[in-house]
Amino acid sequence: MVRAWRILQEETDDPRDALYSDESVSLEQLAQVGVEYFKFDADTFEQNDDYLKLKNNRGYSYSDTISVSRATLPDFDAKIKSFFEEHLHTDDEIRFILDGSGYFDVRDLDGRQLRDCWIRIECVKGDLLVLPSGIYHRFTLDKKDYIKALRLFIGVPVWTPHNRPADSMKERLDYVSKYLTATT
Repeated sequence: MVRAWRILQEETDDPRDALYSDESVSLEQLAQVGVEYFKFDADTFEQNDDYLKLKNNRGYSYSDTISVSRATLPDFDAKIKSFFEEHLHTDDEIRFILDGSGYFDVRDLDGRQLRDCWIRIECVKGDLLVLPSGIYHRFTLDKKDYIKALRLFIGVPVWTPHNRPADSMKERLDYVSKYLTATT
């Protein structure tokens, strides 16, 4: 099962530090900010009916695999630094962890208002995360410095990060309206 917690203090020289806190975050709380979580066997997922149903029902028609380590990713340090810049995408970000581990950080809610702190989501083999378009997030490896992930897309892949601030973008406005605006 996924582990997630609020980052209460970000004082570290190394973003790969776990930055654990006693404030754990449940799947329901992740869903409140739009994050979806699924668990599949990473060795047999291609034969798993639930995985295939999810992929087909959502129209995930393109996928590729990325391995992130010093040995596999050219210009490793610059890439890791860019992954850790707070940004959003115009499409959902869907990542299925095939091996290794790392952290996705997403912005937290306080009531129904954006609070300027992070939820850290630990990603390990078998975790599938869906981050909605318009959510501010970032990614880093953990101290093992290795992750292999299947990236899923609807149609042609779009990898363009839009660094914060991007509050006037349509996708951000839609995200805020759906997840951060209190309903009365």
